[in-house]
Amino acid sequence: MKVGINILNFGPGTDPDALRSWTTFAERAGFSLAMLSDHVALTEDVDALYPAPFYEPFSTLAWLAGVTDRLELGTTVAIVPYRNPILTAQMAANIDRFSNGRFVFGVGVGWSEPEFAALGVPFERRGAITDEYLAAVKELWTSDLASKEGEFVRFSDLRTGPRPQRGPHPPIWVGGSSRAALRRAVTYGDAWHPINPRPGWVRAEGVVALGAVAARAGREVPRLCPRTRIRLTTSPLDDADRLTGEGTLRQVLGDIEDFADLGSDYVVLDPYLGPEQRRPPEEDWRTLETVVTALFKAGIATPAQG
Repeated sequence: MKVGINILNFGPGTDPDALRSWTTFAERAGFSLAMLSDHVALTEDVDALYPAPFYEPFSTLAWLAGVTDRLELGTTVAIVPYRNPILTAQMAANIDRFSNGRFVFGVGVGWSEPEFAALGVPFERRGAITDEYLAAVKELWTSDLASKEGEFVRFSDLRTGPRPQRGPHPPIWVGGSSRAALRRAVTYGDAWHPINPRPGWVRAEGVVALGAVAARAGREVPRLCPRTRIRLTTSPLDDADRLTGEGTLRQVLGDIEDFADLGSDYVVLDPYLGPEQRRPPEEDWRTLETVVTALFKAGIATPAQG
């Protein structure tokens, strides 16, 4: 299993130097993947959780592709309805080219109704829009001459290029744990990307439901690539009172080992605990390095080479 890191691309103190420092740390510590989150319009509800400044992920990843050597770079998660799929496909393909095939497309439907309103996108149709947009992006990535006709997408005979470097296309990780999200992961995704689940939920319920959806659709089960917050405590926490990745180092390693036992290709570690618990980057790095070093030492995960 490989280990990724969720880089904080928002909040006071975030600037290009800080973003570059995060990737420098990630490469030095043996992480395989660095990911960024996504918001476009910082409405009051968004800013309360993810304060300004917020660096837009696609342009930031394009820049980071040029200042990193081996890290895979991705979104956790890009809100698909926010951008025209023709633009999304082209930006993502460019990043994959700039990075020599290192782009990972993590996607979601979004949650902020005011942000959707600010962008002029119907909140109540966000799931249907996401489905059509993902189908369009895949068509644009894999065809020299692309066409798509739907309720939200209409284009024909579009010449594409540059095509993504990683074939047949960059991996698509579908976030969310609802029934619709699981169906979307099976239909459009290469991996399911659950975020901050409760301890044991992925094993007891999540992968079971995902397998049932795949069986009904006659499709392969997507790979498991979860994201988990990281908060170390000196005393054990009750499972009823914590999310995965919270508790003592032993508890955190047990959570991640459970993902590995389920066949996870990656696990993404997220140090963000909310605006009231924002720490200096150096403190986050010490916590993350403690966890990732223990994972490598225990053989639960494999450090990136190079």
